[in-house]
Amino acid sequence: MRPITAAAMALSILQMTSFPALAETQCPATQTMRGGANNYKPGAPLVQNLGTGWQVSGVVREAGSCAPIPGIRVQVWSATDRGGEREPSNHGSVMTDANGRYVMPISEIRPMGGQLHIHVAYDDPGYERLFLRPVLGRGDRKAMTVDFVLQPTTGGNAQHS
Repeated sequence: MRPITAAAMALSILQMTSFPALAETQCPATQTMRGGANNYKPGAPLVQNLGTGWQVSGVVREAGSCAPIPGIRVQVWSATDRGGEREPSNHGSVMTDANGRYVMPISEIRPMGGQLHIHVAYDDPGYERLFLRPVLGRGDRKAMTVDFVLQPTTGGNAQHS
């Protein structure tokens, strides 16, 4: 009979046991970005779009489980052809679908502060607030994907239905 190596034993234990702490490290919460809350306006209204010609989209997941989060409000704002980040028509929210996906059509992004960027935020109850400020790359001329992972607030699973 062959002796069992430490590596084989560890693999066997991993296959038989669930480790919540391991899952959390595999799907850590996204961290707020510097400048993410610039020109933020609480309670941006739900809208169909913020213009046309460009779009931001992504999937929102829960930290630890990596499960998509349906039915939450994602806020978007940016400087566009319609004006700067403070322009009310450049602020809006959209809900995630059953698969945690959101899509927000928006007018073409314009530089503000020297960079082409967009803001994406979450600040409703159930999960910790998150403010993102991704900078567009060369390939992001018509669309950008901004996926993120939210940390539930204390009290356990915060999934909305």
